[in-house]
Amino acid sequence: MMFLAPKIYKHPEFKIGMRELAPQALGIAAWGLMTGVSMVKAGMGLWASIAMTLLVFAGSSQLAAIPLIVAGAPAWVILVTGFCVNLRFVVFSLHLRPYLIHLPRWERLLHGYVTADISYVLFTKRFHHPGKTPEERLTQEAYLAGNDCLNWSSWMGASLLGIALANFIPTNWGLGFAGILCLLGIQCSLASTRLRMVSSTVAGIAAVMAYALPLKLNIVVAIAAAVILCLSLERIKPHIQGNPA
Repeated sequence: MMFLAPKIYKHPEFKIGMRELAPQALGIAAWGLMTGVSMVKAGMGLWASIAMTLLVFAGSSQLAAIPLIVAGAPAWVILVTGFCVNLRFVVFSLHLRPYLIHLPRWERLLHGYVTADISYVLFTKRFHHPGKTPEERLTQEAYLAGNDCLNWSSWMGASLLGIALANFIPTNWGLGFAGILCLLGIQCSLASTRLRMVSSTVAGIAAVMAYALPLKLNIVVAIAAAVILCLSLERIKPHIQGNPA
């Protein structure tokens, strides 16, 4: 809240953004708690776990990087894995650019840091086009800030709690399953076209088939397979439309 101007967090859309994310906040917290516990259980130190939580703020990337760090994988493998897992945020950023381009650079960087999958999904469902007037832009920014504020708070609070209580929380509580359910909900919300459904299916099949690879490289293989297939289909589609049978 300290980084937000009063016109943002006092705007009615800020509370609406928080209210619409509230149903997912429990799942986000469970996932964050599980991630905090996982870092400590995997052997990362207290301060390293706290630093990763605050700086990375990307659950899927953290969970992918933790076993690699513990296994002593080369830095390039860890970085490439994190990059591939978070590659979707490049697409998110390109889509949100017209909505936020009017803001100062530091505010755009802040939104880039705090905006997560569920925030992006809710925002793009509510606002189909960038605002044209200052009031419309303020409305959109306030809504996104409300989404991000609750999402970030839920994640950070639960992650830090998980780090603090890691040695007291049994691993059989099923926290990982709660996090998976949250991710599945996000995935189902995003699977709005045939191409997205195909990419999800291909990524899942590739991840299972390449599961035996060391250092969790099956994740990289899954992402690469889905991206290559989708890019190929995007190129074929205009050709098919231009040459009907």
